[in-house]
Amino acid sequence: MDTILRHARISDGPDAPLLDIGIENGRIAAIQVGLEAEARTYDLGGRLVTPGFVETHIHLDKSCLLDHLSSGPGGLDAAIGEVARLKREFTPEDVYYRAKRTLEKCVLNGTTHVRTHLEVDPVIGLRSLEGILPLVKEFRWALDLEICIFPQEGLLNNPGTDELMVEGLRRGGSVVGAAPYTDSDPRGQIDRVFEIAREFDIDIDMHLDFGPDAETLDMDYVCDLTDRYGYGGRVAIGHVTKLSALPPERLREQALRLAASGVAVTVLPATDLYLMGRHQEHSVMRGVTPAHRLLDEGVNCSLSTNNVLNPFTPFGDCSLVRMANLYANICQVGDRPAMEECYEMVTNRSARLMRLPDYGLAVGQAADLVALDCDSRAAAVSEVVSPMMVFKAGRRTICRPPATIDDPHS
Repeated sequence: MDTILRHARISDGPDAPLLDIGIENGRIAAIQVGLEAEARTYDLGGRLVTPGFVETHIHLDKSCLLDHLSSGPGGLDAAIGEVARLKREFTPEDVYYRAKRTLEKCVLNGTTHVRTHLEVDPVIGLRSLEGILPLVKEFRWALDLEICIFPQEGLLNNPGTDELMVEGLRRGGSVVGAAPYTDSDPRGQIDRVFEIAREFDIDIDMHLDFGPDAETLDMDYVCDLTDRYGYGGRVAIGHVTKLSALPPERLREQALRLAASGVAVTVLPATDLYLMGRHQEHSVMRGVTPAHRLLDEGVNCSLSTNNVLNPFTPFGDCSLVRMANLYANICQVGDRPAMEECYEMVTNRSARLMRLPDYGLAVGQAADLVALDCDSRAAAVSEVVSPMMVFKAGRRTICRPPATIDDPHS
């Protein structure tokens, strides 16, 4: 045995039994009471231990841009335009250092798996990919990083982008993405992305139905293609803010359609809340899709960060616990089971979306674990509890001692 985490609480609640977690060769070798073995030992004193956090949707290539912005009106179109201006000057080195800064935030907040969405087009070429690729190896000690290649500014209306996407996938991308709402032919872009996915035998993760009303929905067409090509369980769609504008019965209909096709949904609370509703001057919509209502109908959902310190979201610390808490506030989730599901949407459900084969708190799984100073997943979300320790393949990657109060009267 290499490492033992003693007195860990792996089930919720103060009455849950405290167990020892034995780790050997980077994997969980035992979970039991009073494990007897010689190993490096960490006493967790009854604190909650879960699998590490999973970031399904983040843009490393355009993170940490606040120092470079010009003043502007805000909103989605303005954010796309501002980044389009800035990325003309991107270099691999610039992207590398901004992405590294962001990944360090992820590590400090207990994230052990990351899917980054990386845009290519004739302006940026593959410079962002060149900046991100070295980080895959450099951060392997703390997290697994996979790259989703997508066309932020359109595909069919942007000659040369298709070839760059294909080349990006050949050079290290492992998931293909889309942003049909920026294309002159949204369905054509969706068709082409499915074609690329089948050619490379890779998963799909799209930006989809990002807007304030639900008059038109591309997700129905995505479900049609998912069924046609047998891609259930391999397609995710992010944002889908239009669903937040649907009345309950229509929302349920869309949820049942997504569940039947096996299309997962990623809700991005910070960005969606920041960008939606800008057409309104009072009674402003939240614009955040209620993922828990989709869960009720069998849709797998994740919560994720999306943008950090850029025009799309000018704040963020890469804490997925904070993102779960933000979502719970926006969608008025307050009961314990729903709060637990918020935690699941940044851990186990996110892992299922990314089809991670070795994820979970069970014997034989990779020892990618996070320990928090609380006794339940609901408490972690409601109190925004920061990780106390994080382990990647059984090796401790961060340690954050609990804060203490210096009481002058004690």
